[in-house]
Amino acid sequence: MVVGGLGVTVATTKTSKKRNRKSKKAPSIPRHKVFVSFHDCKEDRQYKERFTELLKGSIVDKSVHEKDIDDDPIKTETVRQKIRDEFIADATVTVVLIGECTWQRKFVDWEIGSSLRDTKKNSRCGLLGILLPCHQSHGSKSINPRRIPIKLARNLLGNNPYAKIYNWPTGPSSKKLRRWIHEAFERRKLQPSPIIGKTQYKRNRRGGCNRGWRDSFEVPKRVRLR
Repeated sequence: MVVGGLGVTVATTKTSKKRNRKSKKAPSIPRHKVFVSFHDCKEDRQYKERFTELLKGSIVDKSVHEKDIDDDPIKTETVRQKIRDEFIADATVTVVLIGECTWQRKFVDWEIGSSLRDTKKNSRCGLLGILLPCHQSHGSKSINPRRIPIKLARNLLGNNPYAKIYNWPTGPSSKKLRRWIHEAFERRKLQPSPIIGKTQYKRNRRGGCNRGWRDSFEVPKRVRLR
């Protein structure tokens, strides 16, 4: 028996549309090999552990602790090569976790620079920074770039920068973090070559963490946090 034939047809169409909407799932985000660069201190390390916990099973975590490499008896360039070949290796994205004093850490600078090199053994990594809640500027809409690692700051230049920087999100979800990582992976193929350059740490390893580095590199006046 047909009851309100047109009404039945319309109801069926609506049901069909709902089913179609449900069936159209967002494309899955692929798993990436991620190198995590961070200041190996107690507070920052806790966020690094939280980061890898949130993304467990979604990324291949590749990172190095300062005690993993003894840089005293060997040259700086050898240390950088060691970081690139033994620790970063086949990573495709570098995530920099930025605490209050991260900008002062030479290992973070070396890790970023090493991951941006395009070599015969390894292609360059995508790059993004995440400002941790322990940083004074966390939650702000912008930040003084001299208070984040230099090589990250220099790659935030222009309208379509190689890197992006975000606030550590409130109630962080693995979905949001995975999206940021995948976007960094895609940018490495679309954007111009990253800026690597050299950094001198003689004037930058002393003084308070809120001072910021002093070398006269070209960087944005302010960096917008996303």
